[in-house]
This record gives sequence, structure tokens and C-alpha cells, in this order.
Amino acid sequence: MITLLLQLLLAHLVGDFLLQPNKWVANKERYKIKSPALYGHIALHIALILLITWDGQLLVPALILGAIHAGIDLMKLYFQTKKSGRAWFFIDQSLHFISIIILWCWLQPEAREWIYGFFNSTNLLYLLAYLFITVPAAIIIKMIISRWQPDVDIKLSRRSETPGSYHPLDATKGAKTPQSLQDAGKYIGILERTFILTFILVGHWEAIGFLLAAKSIFRFSDLKQSKDRKLTEYIIIGTFVSVGLAMATGLLVQHVLKLM
Repeated sequence: MITLLLQLLLAHLVGDFLLQPNKWVANKERYKIKSPALYGHIALHIALILLITWDGQLLVPALILGAIHAGIDLMKLYFQTKKSGRAWFFIDQSLHFISIIILWCWLQPEAREWIYGFFNSTNLLYLLAYLFITVPAAIIIKMIISRWQPDVDIKLSRRSETPGSYHPLDATKGAKTPQSLQDAGKYIGILERTFILTFILVGHWEAIGFLLAAKSIFRFSDLKQSKDRKLTEYIIIGTFVSVGLAMATGLLVQHVLKLM
């Protein structure tokens, strides 16, 4: 049952990423619905579905999926801008994935039961845990450590909100230091907690030590450059709160799983 889904996903990945040259992308963006590359791209997707599945009975479904693919690509081409290009990339790929799922369920009705079964209590618990350690955890960390935020002499980046979602200095008392990337600290914290939660759930606690050691190496130069004890303590507190929250979440998930 799941074989067909994997075949359709494989055809999509090969057609959209491996066999789509940059000149096709440029041609589509320039000429849009009049682009020859667009229709070549759709024909390639249809051919890949038939080739990978090796089933002539899928010709009509392949044509339907190709038409849907063309509609999604055209919507992206006409609505995306330079500023929204990254967002439209993810919207485009999400819609392609959803259309593949819908076609799979249409061709194999028993697939619906498999999808419903996927959202069991265990998987919902995992989903809840991973969602919690993203933005909700970042807000909780911010509330906990806000009382220790360094004085104005230490200008923390306004683009990074907290350690655990933090990044170090933008400037230190007039000294020239590298500017931090926009929201980099926020995503560093999210990735850190995601890795820690995953390591706990798969039973590899030792990997957490390697992760923290690697982070400490990169962070050392920033702390050495700042030469400010308050900032160092602030970052250490934020890191410990972030790591502790991720570990507590992992332990709680394991405990709940035992009770289920």
C-alpha cells in the first residue's frame, strides 16, 4: 500500500530537484504560463510517475497529478515576489505533497485508514512535545531569564529575543564585533532543544554532551571577546534553562509513554 506513495514522492523529488536545471527555473519565472520549460517540466513529472511505478493504468492519475502540479507552479510564479520567494517555495512544496497524498488516498482507499492510524496517542504525544520546545519554550525561557538581562552597556541583538533563543553581542562598548544574523539565536535555541529531545527519545544521552561541547567551542570566542561577566552569566543561565527544559520534556514524554 505504501509503496505507491513512496514511488509518487520519489518521482516528485527527482523531477522537481534532480532533473530541473536552473535555466528551466529562470525560463518559468520569466515567461510564466508561456514558458516552454514549464510544460517540459510537467511532462517530465508525468513520465517519471509512469516510469517509476511501471504501471500503464496510472496514466490518467499521472495526467491529473501533472495538471495539479502545473496549477500549483503557476500560482507560485504569479504570486511570489523577491521578498516572498522563500515562503512560496515551502508553500509550493507543501501543496505538491498534499496533492500526492490525496491522489494516493483516491487510488488506494485503504490508505485513509493508515493515515488515521498514524495520528494515534503516541504520535500525538511526540508532536505535542516537539511543538512545545519551539516557540512556547522560547517564550518561557524569556520570561524566566528576563530579570537577568544585561545593562545597556551590553547591547544584545534586538533580533534575538533570549538565550535558548539568543545570540551574543552586536557591540560591546564601542568595540567592533560581528553583527548576528536575523533571528539566528531563536532558531539556534529551537534546533538545540529539538536535537536534545530527539537524543533522549532514542536513548542516546551521550550525544547531548557532544552537542553542548560543540556549541561551547563556537560560543567561547564570543564570550572571550565581550570580556563581560554579566553577559557570560546571562548566556550560561539561558543555555542551562534551555537544555533543562528540553531534557525535562524528554523525560516527561518517556514517563507518559510508560503509562499509556
